[in-house]
Amino acid sequence: MDLGLTAKRALVTGSTAGIGYATARELAREGAHVTLNGRTASRVDDAVARLRAELPGAHIDGIALDLGGAEGCNALFERLPAVDILVNNLGIFEPKRFADIPDEDWLRFFEVNVLSGIRLSRHYLAGMRAKNWGRIVFVSSESALQIPVEMIHYGMTKTAQLAVARGLAETLKGTGVTVNSVLPGPTASEGVGTFVADLAAQQGTNVATVEREFFATARPSSIIQRFATPEEVAALIAYLCSERASATTGAAMRVDGGVLRSIA
Repeated sequence: MDLGLTAKRALVTGSTAGIGYATARELAREGAHVTLNGRTASRVDDAVARLRAELPGAHIDGIALDLGGAEGCNALFERLPAVDILVNNLGIFEPKRFADIPDEDWLRFFEVNVLSGIRLSRHYLAGMRAKNWGRIVFVSSESALQIPVEMIHYGMTKTAQLAVARGLAETLKGTGVTVNSVLPGPTASEGVGTFVADLAAQQGTNVATVEREFFATARPSSIIQRFATPEEVAALIAYLCSERASATTGAAMRVDGGVLRSIA
């Protein structure tokens, strides 16, 4: 299936690994000119080199900036003034008891997970409106609807992303610009992989056992009963960025392995 992305300029934030990297790969494979992003030059350079090796001839570059604050976003706009596709994938998570989460953590999570996407969308929308074509995708989580008790501050930001994406889509009524959010379930991203490996080491067991116990106790409603791969999530994101998805906007699309039991 041709997704109609040849020569489209795409920015994927937080894309040196996991869902972001897999999304960048899918978009580049479809012919988009993709900019990867991460906080450190070494990580970005490594990701760009890996992707170029996987896809010889693809148009790929990278920008090392911390987009979790206004300063980094403003620096990005000087180097990359316009894009056709924006995938707001940047995000942080951290298990912590509610009683132990200080104000500073609530504010930090909101700024990185929510305000980063707001700042980027606000800037890049002008060019998309001028062309009457554009795609914005917020990478949220099933945690937006099923708040995890072990990290309520994270769930709060994921819910906020859904509100921003829907509201922004409403402001673009009648245009060729779409805004959607994606709700991955538990995914074998780099951060999750590290967390599971550390937990296995602490418990003196192996990763497979921790994964089975996680789905038996923490996510028993999962239908696939495993972590999704970043590639499985990226496939949906790439479709939403495509010409083929022109009638899909204001939607919260699930790729959660059936964790969420509601049908609406």
